[in-house]
Amino acid sequence: MSSPRVFVARLAGTTVFDPVGDRVGKVRDVLVVYRKNDPPRVVGLIVEIPGKRRVFLSIGRVTSIGSGQIITNGIINMRRFEQRGGEVRVIAELLGRRVVFADGGGEATIEDVAIEETETGDWAVSQLFVRKPKAGGSPFAKGATTFVTWNEVREKQKLGEAQSAEQLIATYSELKPADLANTLLDLPQQRMLEVAEELPDDRLADVLEEMPESEQVQILAQLNDDRAADVLDQMEPDDAADLIAQLSDERGEHLLELMEPEEAEDVRMLLSYNPDTAGGLMTTEPIIVSADATVAEGLALIRRHELAPALGAAVCVTLPPYEPPTGRFLGVVHFQRMLRYPPHVRLGTLLDPSLEPVTADTSAAEVSRILASYNLVSVPVVDDKHRLVGVVTIDDILDYLLPDDWRSQDEDEPVKRTAPSDETGSIRIVNGRRGGGGRR
Repeated sequence: MSSPRVFVARLAGTTVFDPVGDRVGKVRDVLVVYRKNDPPRVVGLIVEIPGKRRVFLSIGRVTSIGSGQIITNGIINMRRFEQRGGEVRVIAELLGRRVVFADGGGEATIEDVAIEETETGDWAVSQLFVRKPKAGGSPFAKGATTFVTWNEVREKQKLGEAQSAEQLIATYSELKPADLANTLLDLPQQRMLEVAEELPDDRLADVLEEMPESEQVQILAQLNDDRAADVLDQMEPDDAADLIAQLSDERGEHLLELMEPEEAEDVRMLLSYNPDTAGGLMTTEPIIVSADATVAEGLALIRRHELAPALGAAVCVTLPPYEPPTGRFLGVVHFQRMLRYPPHVRLGTLLDPSLEPVTADTSAAEVSRILASYNLVSVPVVDDKHRLVGVVTIDDILDYLLPDDWRSQDEDEPVKRTAPSDETGSIRIVNGRRGGGGRR
């Protein structure tokens, strides 16, 4: 095994390959155990394999670390990773910790950790990259950085003091919301809450949308009401409504009063519908245009990078006003049809005559049948006056059909669904589960 000095923060996202060059997964963290007199010993890597599952890769199975890749001997236990007592995740738990210099040189914060192979073939922490507090009053000044060995410092953590999460957030800044949510769910509970509190409002909103409801409620409970309302403002209205529905009536109403009026209005409307209906599942922010809008204008609207793919698959055409609830709903134009016509053609002439909207009280089971039967990615929802109030997208239906814990399920755990069996035609979810076990 090669033995360069490797900085752990730079390992995050590094691809892991087997001996024949096939991709196994990506590194998400390094696991160490403390020793009484010697620096912490590396016991293995936490690797994310396809299916967003985290597994443990023993350091003894690693044959090479370096050159932007990690090579294994091909033997990996595919059981989901579970942290054991005494084990510490370097990125998730060690970065950001405060230390004091043993020689009395003051305090510093750990920004990176270097690991290196020892003479005995083990891997251990060799150095810490730390930053001292900034000197002077300038807001742009940064503290000096230096390298120290493990024995030159000792950890300083006051009882009840929150560990800095800034370094962890910076390390995972490039992760997509779903991946960051998965990363947070793997952290110890207190650490997850600390990191969530440090995330910007929009980033936290994106992450909460990808988490199970129980963790959403837990994180929101840690935020003061003003911050919680700001985060809810940044969430998609349907996701914000689902989250508020899990709170007590008193706190939910208080947060709605603190939210921006327009955002709160959308959420209140969604909360007024039964959660098992199209109204309870729909998104209230589809692309809405007039019949006189052109193909060029429609294509420009669906090009917006922040738009979800399912919402960009079609534009809704209505009479004014053009905010839900709109004027009378006229129809939809699919983006593929827009691509077939010149830019100046009016969208009112390209409506899909075969696509009928559903009403807000249509059952979720019926909406799912419509999407599946007609190969759609979204279906418009109208009220009793035929005004557009939103659209149900395929991801809305998937969130409804999948088990509550689908985000944390192993990819080889079966998800069983029974056909509608009751008088309401609802679809029941049965989650097939396996027992766990050790990882080594």
